[in-house]
Amino acid sequence: MLEGTVQYIDLEMGFWGIVQADGSKWMIVNMPEQIKYDGKKVRVQLKPLDAMSMTMWGTPAKIIRFQTLAP
Repeated sequence: MLEGTVQYIDLEMGFWGIVQADGSKWMIVNMPEQIKYDGKKVRVQLKPLDAMSMTMWGTPAKIIRFQTLAP
């Protein structure tokens, strides 16, 4: 599980991502509606995807499970 901050990225058509404290970026392909809040702190288990992205932002990944964290 990793911890990070949810961000809405306004590139191309826009998408949701998670940024870790160390700057690692994850482009989430299945962001749950419950955590689609810019700045939301979360703990997630991810499955990195072997996929190319036209956004060229972060590593594509799928959320397996998640929990929100207190601010």
